[in-house]
Amino acid sequence: MGSTTVEFPDGVRVRGRGLGRPRPDESAPDFGLYLGTSRLRRKHGGGISWPHEWVTWPDFLLPTRPAEARRQIKAFHERAKAETVEVACYGGAGRTGTVMACLATLSGVPAGEAVAWVRANYHERAVETPWQRGWVKSFAKQLD
Repeated sequence: MGSTTVEFPDGVRVRGRGLGRPRPDESAPDFGLYLGTSRLRRKHGGGISWPHEWVTWPDFLLPTRPAEARRQIKAFHERAKAETVEVACYGGAGRTGTVMACLATLSGVPAGEAVAWVRANYHERAVETPWQRGWVKSFAKQLD
């Protein structure tokens, strides 16, 4: 998939994409949050020259350090209020979609509706696994 910029209910805008199929005609963001393992980082991280962070997050699974991932996603949402940002994993659907759904909850979308909202506004296959859907709800519960 290419990239898609999503505007959340609170006005925050985030570009989501797949690192495996980057679009060379896009401008660099001010900041990027990238989701993957050290293998993905080695293969696709070399071309990232702007400020960024990585969340260790195996494909089809959950972040290996959930509390740290929650902190990074919350900080990413804050940055998105004033900067051009992007989030990406290899394919741009599962892990990226999961972060997009978490961002939706930070923007006011109820946790039980966040996955459907992201599938309607970002990518129809966003949040690919049952445990990723569960993590979105868990993320939202940690906000209280």
